[in-house]
Amino acid sequence: MAQTYEDMDAVALLKADHRKVEDLFEQFEKARSPERKQKLALEACLELKVHTAIEEEIFYPACRSRIEDDLLNEAYVEHDGAKLLINEIEAMSPEDDFYEAKVKVLSEEIEHHVEEEEKRVEGMFAQARAAGLDMDALADAMRARKATAMEEYQAGKPARTRTMRGDDVQSAMATLDDEAVRQRGGIS
Repeated sequence: MAQTYEDMDAVALLKADHRKVEDLFEQFEKARSPERKQKLALEACLELKVHTAIEEEIFYPACRSRIEDDLLNEAYVEHDGAKLLINEIEAMSPEDDFYEAKVKVLSEEIEHHVEEEEKRVEGMFAQARAAGLDMDALADAMRARKATAMEEYQAGKPARTRTMRGDDVQSAMATLDDEAVRQRGGIS
């Protein structure tokens, strides 16, 4: 029997998000009409903005100092590269120059990022499990934040970078302990 979204732990939830976005990019590649391509690209962008929010606000801070810092730092920078493309894609139409190229590059960047997170032994998810993080408490906080993030991004909130000059680098370097996740039930 397949696990329901409500029963998934943090890693399973993030992997389910990965599969959904991969599917949207596959559908984009097969789509023929500009309207369908745009609908799929915008849906992928929305899913990615919500996904990066729950990772950056809940999962990554819980992993800080518990897994390799270099892996986390790279993940934040990869997110920021994707967010720049997401904001450009959302502001474009399929008729614009480089539209399809930008969606393709975003897809490739996400594919690389997912591979880094999901590697069996040295990946972020494997390291987080080995560190003994409370994956159920993290999942509860992530589900709660995902609902509010979906509302924010559906209302038009742009993706914001964190690691660029002048960004909020401190929040990307922050640590969040398991108790804080349980007490808050999510992060605003």
